[in-house]
Amino acid sequence: MPGEVDSCPQCHLSSDLFGAVREAAGPLAGADPVSLKTIGEILAAVDLTLPAAPAATGALLTRAPQLPALRESAPVPTPVARDVPPLSDMPELPGLPAGRGDAELDRTIQEYFHLGRRLGLDFSDFESRHNAADLVEDRSSLETVAREMFVHLVSALAEEFEVVVARRNELATFVPTPSADVEIESIRRALAQGDLTGAQRRLAHVRDEIQRDEEEWEVGKILVTEAEMLAATARELGGDPGPALGPLEEGRRMVRAGRRTDGERLLARGAVALWAVVEPLLVEDLQRVKARLSELRSAGMDIRPAVDELKVVMTELRQRNFVGTIVAYRRARAFVEQHRMPGEENGTPAEASAGARTFSSM
Repeated sequence: MPGEVDSCPQCHLSSDLFGAVREAAGPLAGADPVSLKTIGEILAAVDLTLPAAPAATGALLTRAPQLPALRESAPVPTPVARDVPPLSDMPELPGLPAGRGDAELDRTIQEYFHLGRRLGLDFSDFESRHNAADLVEDRSSLETVAREMFVHLVSALAEEFEVVVARRNELATFVPTPSADVEIESIRRALAQGDLTGAQRRLAHVRDEIQRDEEEWEVGKILVTEAEMLAATARELGGDPGPALGPLEEGRRMVRAGRRTDGERLLARGAVALWAVVEPLLVEDLQRVKARLSELRSAGMDIRPAVDELKVVMTELRQRNFVGTIVAYRRARAFVEQHRMPGEENGTPAEASAGARTFSSM
């Protein structure tokens, strides 16, 4: 109809999916969804407590499998990242400090000892050498101790700096990190100027800040990963996740904008929307898995690993753990991909496979 909207103005979910999403989001207690029923039928059909039906003599050598060849299981996708240039590590280590007077040298060595303890470094050798040189007032040896301690401290701080920068770069691909970026630049300047104590203090502060940001983003990251996995699975099974991607994009935008609670709520709805797309495709593929497992069992193969994974699929689906459901399904599917029956080592006969819809062509 003219003027009729075809998506939700808030979450941008296609209106064609409203009914499917309501059904997917409904309680599981009343009636099991089709996917659960299908898995139950598969487990009943390949009941390992019952003997397998004997295969027809010679049949396995000539006929093509009922299940088309499946594409290798794709790895779990990572969330779509923001296009943010990463910060670089230290271009070079700072130079050794210039000569100092006796009092300043003593203060510097004591400062280095305190800093080494904060960093958890073993400076016992330096302590014994310092005490021996200090006892005889050997300034040359004290300067050598100070220089060597400086090198050890700078190396330790540079390693911590690299770890912090790497964590910031990973986090910044999903959410802004303006405060951490300012601190990291301050650390870079402090190290370049030889201000080791200041660099260590700022490192501790930015490390705690990044930790808090990572914890706050963790739920959103999990939800985005879940949605990306469902979208990838829909594509692999020949479906189009596009109509259900609106909540994912809008939820990601909200999280990046600092509306974490609203964004996480919308991302959770997006996962349900994508599951509404995936479920019928998954049910169709599970029927093919069922036929193939029956053939493998009749051929005398041990199909218990796949059956165990299907049991996990059922458990995870009852708990609405879509990630666990898809991972277990992929493992069961991989078992079917990797096992061949006698006569299939060289592939499916051309005349039998010509009309088959292969998973790899999706």
